[in-house]
Amino acid sequence: MVTTTPRVGVLALQGDVREHVRVLTDLGAEAVTVRRPEELSAVDGLVLPGGESSVIDKLARAFGMRDPIRDAIAGGLPVYGTCAGLILLADRIVDGIRDQQTFGGLDVTVRRNAFGSQVDSFEVDLDVPALAGAPVHAVFIRAPLVEQAGDGVEQLATLDDGRVVAVRQGALLGTSFHPEVTGEHRFHALFLDMVRQRAR
Repeated sequence: MVTTTPRVGVLALQGDVREHVRVLTDLGAEAVTVRRPEELSAVDGLVLPGGESSVIDKLARAFGMRDPIRDAIAGGLPVYGTCAGLILLADRIVDGIRDQQTFGGLDVTVRRNAFGSQVDSFEVDLDVPALAGAPVHAVFIRAPLVEQAGDGVEQLATLDDGRVVAVRQGALLGTSFHPEVTGEHRFHALFLDMVRQRAR
């Protein structure tokens, strides 16, 4: 695997794919869209974008991507999930639709639409000790919430009331919010560091 210019895929079944591709490219990665198993096998890391988690789940199964992604996660592929992507990484979902499945791998319980509907979207500044510099300006759009996390899960950011909105476990990273829509690149930079470390 290449360590200097990581090749990172963005799952391109539904959601804000272009925004992630733009951020990754700006950070010097080779960003590609992934829709098929052979495309997944050619990347050093994968981003699961925001969108509608139940739709991405159904499309992943329809495109024959669910099991390859699950296998890649189990094999240590670095994966970053934002919003719906965090739901898809979670081992457990609260309030999922009937028969909704996830790729799993992240030892958390996530509640879908924990903050309400689209009209309840909000923005807030978050302290993220793992990231240097100013607080992270976070946008929550029909966002999920991490309700429970296993012992091996690092809590990277919480709201003022203590609710967890960013986590990391091994090669997996998840945020409830959308850094890709606010010009906030540090979570993607952190993820690329995780990709490079695995590729060494």
